[in-house]
Amino acid sequence: MKKIYLWSLSLMFLISSCETLSQIPGLGGNGVTEVEAGQGIKEALGNGIVKAVLQLNKPDGFFKDALYKILLPPDAKKIENTLRDLGFNKMVDNAILQINRGAEEAAGFAKPIFVDAIKSMTIADAIGLVKNGDTSATHFFRVKTTDKLFTAFLPVIKSSLEKVDATKYYGDLINTYNGLPTTFKKLNPDLGGFVTDRAVFALFNLIGKEEVDIRQNIAARTTDLLRKVFGAKWN
Repeated sequence: MKKIYLWSLSLMFLISSCETLSQIPGLGGNGVTEVEAGQGIKEALGNGIVKAVLQLNKPDGFFKDALYKILLPPDAKKIENTLRDLGFNKMVDNAILQINRGAEEAAGFAKPIFVDAIKSMTIADAIGLVKNGDTSATHFFRVKTTDKLFTAFLPVIKSSLEKVDATKYYGDLINTYNGLPTTFKKLNPDLGGFVTDRAVFALFNLIGKEEVDIRQNIAARTTDLLRKVFGAKWN
C-alpha cells in the first residue's frame, strides 16, 4: 500500500506541475480553464492507472478474473486439448496458473511506464478529450503509447514469467507436445509477447472503465478538480 500511496503522490505532483493558464473563451464559458481541463484528463487517467494496478497486481488478479484470465495462446489450444486427452491435465493447469502469476507480478511495474506516457500528453490533446465521451481519453492514450508500452513492458513480463517459472511450465508443455510422434508442426515455446499483449489489454480496459465511471458517475469524481471539469457543460 505504501508503494501505491507514493504512486498517487507522484501523479498529483505531475498534475499540479502544469503551467497555469488564464481562462480561455473557447472552452464554452463554463468556468474551466485550459490547464484545469488538461489536469482533469490526466487525473482521470491517473486514477484509472492506480485502480488497474491495484486490481491486477495481486494473487488471482488475472487468474480468477473471468475477463482478464490469460489462457493459452490460440496456437496452443490444440496442444491443450491433446495433452488433456493424454492425461497431462496437471501440466496444462500449472502452465496456465503460472502464466497468470507472471502477469500479476508484472502489473506492478506498469505504473511508472504509464505515468511517463501521461507526461507526454499536451494540454491541447487533453482539452479535446475532455469534451468527448465514453473512453476517448483512454483510446487516445492507447493509440499514442501502446507500441512504446509494449516495448517497455515486454522485458518486465519476461522477467516475471521467469521468476514464477511460467516459462518453464509452458516450455515443458510445448516440448512435451512437440515430442509426440503425432506432432508434425512444431510450436515455438516463446510466451512473452502473448502475455504482454494480454496484460496491456487488461490494464487499458480497466483504465477505460474508470474513465467512463468518472464521466458518468458523480460519486466517482473524488476531487474538486474532477467535479469541476467533468461536471461542466461543454459545447
